[in-house]
Amino acid sequence: MDEEADAWPWPDAPEALPHPVVDNHCHLDHRIKDGLIIDVADALDRAAAVGVPRIVQVGCDLEGARWAVETARQHDAIAAAVALHPNEAPGLDEAGELAAALAEIDALAADPQVRAVGETGLDYFRTGEAGRAAQHASFREHVRMAKRHGKALMIHDRDAHDDVLAILDDEGVPERTILHCFSGDADFARACLERGAFLSFAGTVTFKNAPDLRDALKVTPIDRILVETDAPFLTPVPYRGRPNASFLVPITLRNMAETRGDDLAELCAAVEANTDRAFGGSWPRHTT
Repeated sequence: MDEEADAWPWPDAPEALPHPVVDNHCHLDHRIKDGLIIDVADALDRAAAVGVPRIVQVGCDLEGARWAVETARQHDAIAAAVALHPNEAPGLDEAGELAAALAEIDALAADPQVRAVGETGLDYFRTGEAGRAAQHASFREHVRMAKRHGKALMIHDRDAHDDVLAILDDEGVPERTILHCFSGDADFARACLERGAFLSFAGTVTFKNAPDLRDALKVTPIDRILVETDAPFLTPVPYRGRPNASFLVPITLRNMAETRGDDLAELCAAVEANTDRAFGGSWPRHTT
């Protein structure tokens, strides 16, 4: 553990889960407060101590994708996901660099450390009408990559539900598809489930202003549920507004079990099994 990581005033660790689960979407390479860089070994130790012994590290641009693969090579408990985030596509397209960037992601996706192509998809919150064509083209190519390499497809969908489904239907849904940080209501959940998708819930499910999200969670079969942090973002209540981390997954998962009326241990066991199915098999757990 480096001095910077040790100095960060993380919340106290929550009670450990009764069965291990996987944080299936995390950004360990993102800087947090005052430029602090997360210490990967420390993050793994803290997470494993509360029942989260495996993490999927997600790269969202070329630098992040390269880092995800290298970090997964160094830590057995980390799997990599690689893609160009939808908000990256318009700028790369304007610079004439999108095709080359997609080609590098395609090469990285072939690496055995990579379990998913993502996060890719559509984001109409930060990208306006002018950038949508580039997002669509990038998303389509990522769908094809996932199929080509036999990897899971990890989808980012913000304010673009209908178009995400339309592109999936047009391209054909990959065998293993994940709606990262699911953000829709019960009807959208059903539409995704009909297409065979796994729905991954983040700390947003604990927010008071997210009743539609909890309704979506309630209609999702237990064999299609995943959990994630999207750390350092989307920190669950009561720590909303502070940087998130994998060791806070138990707060989200306990909220999910209470919302659904599930036994916590049964939900944890299902989430771990679902994650292994979604990502094409298991990988080693981190031990402290």
